[in-house]
Amino acid sequence: MAEITTSQIGNGTTAYGSDIVVKDLDLDVSNRVKDDTPVLNMCMSKKRKVNSTLPLWTDDIYRTPGVQAQVEGAAVSTANAESNSRFNLGNYTQIFSTTIASSGTARAVMQAGGDPQAYQEVKQLIELMFDVELQLVRNDQIGTKYAGQTGTASGLPAGQTGRRMGSLTSFAGTQSFNTTSGTTSGLDSFYNNESTDVAVQASNALQIYANGAQFYSGTFTNQFFSPALYKQLVTVAEQRYNAKIRTVVAPTSLRTSLSDNMPQSRGINRVDSARGDTIQTYEGDFNYTYEIYDSWIMGSVNPNSIFFLNEDVVQWGSLRDLGPNNEVFSNADASLDQFIMEGTLIVRNPAGVGVLNNITAGTTAQASLPGARPAALVSRVNLGAGDVTP
Repeated sequence: MAEITTSQIGNGTTAYGSDIVVKDLDLDVSNRVKDDTPVLNMCMSKKRKVNSTLPLWTDDIYRTPGVQAQVEGAAVSTANAESNSRFNLGNYTQIFSTTIASSGTARAVMQAGGDPQAYQEVKQLIELMFDVELQLVRNDQIGTKYAGQTGTASGLPAGQTGRRMGSLTSFAGTQSFNTTSGTTSGLDSFYNNESTDVAVQASNALQIYANGAQFYSGTFTNQFFSPALYKQLVTVAEQRYNAKIRTVVAPTSLRTSLSDNMPQSRGINRVDSARGDTIQTYEGDFNYTYEIYDSWIMGSVNPNSIFFLNEDVVQWGSLRDLGPNNEVFSNADASLDQFIMEGTLIVRNPAGVGVLNNITAGTTAQASLPGARPAALVSRVNLGAGDVTP
């Protein structure tokens, strides 16, 4: 009688006719850390309920300083009253969904790893969060109404022409560009006409912030990151607004270059137990501390830009919380489950969001990096969203 070895009974990977070993398959979904969706996490920490597909909020714009020299004993009338205008911001809600289906037989047979429907439910809900993060960080104009997105902002799958919310870039109160010419010419702003739902182009429009949209096209060139660039951008973003910038979100492809070119003498490593890793913070000017997050999703949809954020100004407005669509029933001998969430990005103060554009990764030494961009290429929004249509 020969000794029984795996050569006689198989090892779980050989032909089924002679392999009698029970297959050992682990169907647990791989863990994903919260940093996969850093911007969504910032928004969700301040989630609020909204009640319509176009929630609005007020954006206060402070006037520029003026010369004052009042006459003694001057009369006061309504003509002396300051402007009391204010502007509303808004963003359309967007529907995100995922569908899981399996046949009755597939769920009935005893199988390694357990119920495939349950496995796919966990996996696809994680993927759904990736989809939301993608919309938040993509270089995009603000979402349109009901007919979908038209004009220059492409990228929707065929057949998906629903409402789309504006991304962080749509609401950025300050943006910095690097044009090939070094001037503002050639920068075109696109916004969506509320009556026709069609994108409209406004030429050479750095200061235009109509209908909440700041989506630009032009001829740009990429350059290496340098501290002078972000210091200039952050300074402009904070002028006349109470929006202190503390957080940096960069594409993963730029993380090393960004970190290497920060002022290393003031870099501090610390452990963040909530994130489960060691993170790098930087003591910046004016006693600021910058914390860098990287987004691999941003690396695929907005790879040459860096966001500078005040986390307090971004929120998630939830019209429908993530959950199963109970109106979808089993389809004959198959299980058909749909999970839906509907909501939108809320940016309470656009000055709390700055975007540094046209950045490329590199290993250039600190001393040879470029300085600040011309002031004209660092744009601060001086008008409220929706107050004018160019």
